[in-house]
Amino acid sequence: MPTAHNGSVDIEYAVHGDGPTVVCCSAAGLGAWQWSYLTTPLAREYEVVVFDYRGTGQSDTPDGPYTVADLGSDLDAVLSDHGARSAHLLGAGLGGVVAVEYARQAGRVDSIALIGTPTSPAAVSFDALEQLRAPLDDPQALERSLSVAFAPGTVEAHPEEISRIADWRGEDDAGPAGWDGQLAAMRAAELTDLYEVTTPALVFQGVEDRIVDPDAGSRLAEQLPRGEHRAVESGHLAHVEQPQVVADELIAWLDGQRDA
Repeated sequence: MPTAHNGSVDIEYAVHGDGPTVVCCSAAGLGAWQWSYLTTPLAREYEVVVFDYRGTGQSDTPDGPYTVADLGSDLDAVLSDHGARSAHLLGAGLGGVVAVEYARQAGRVDSIALIGTPTSPAAVSFDALEQLRAPLDDPQALERSLSVAFAPGTVEAHPEEISRIADWRGEDDAGPAGWDGQLAAMRAAELTDLYEVTTPALVFQGVEDRIVDPDAGSRLAEQLPRGEHRAVESGHLAHVEQPQVVADELIAWLDGQRDA
């Protein structure tokens, strides 16, 4: 895997496909596995870059707490190392916050697509988010903890897939220090002055999200000058639970941005 250097912090990333660049910014605490379901359909037409936040996967784990600015600088390091002059950003949860803030400050963002993204800590149930955390060496705990990330009944309906995800989580998710650092970033993240974010934006929101207020997506889309909202019959991780729905909507929307 390529490595981007952000000062003393090494950030690992992977590249799939060819075409306009889409960079995936992950939900707090969760590894690159979460993008596995979208990578194949996206990579047919786009170059997909997936990076591990500091504290996650193969990237370094510096002392925390982390900030959204720290994670944005990691994203910038990946773009620079990869040589991408511009990119579409795809962010989930905390990654959506990172994508919005980066789009506000950088001139190299073509569009942003957001999944389960809060505008403030008040829209997040941190108790529910803590339920998603589990020891990386306990597959059963990793499986059980996924219940809070999906719509009711999803975990029970797909035991084999949930077991596979638990295996991925054991390899890819953040350890305790990474979780603590990233949750600190989310607790302090307040998206203000959204009128300044003038890039096209597509906002996905799971209607049964128990981690982020299900009404947060429509509010965010309304506040973004070029925002569009898509409700998804899912919990917080819409891109994992309903990947075909998200992929179809996202690719059609990205194609429209490219044509424009």
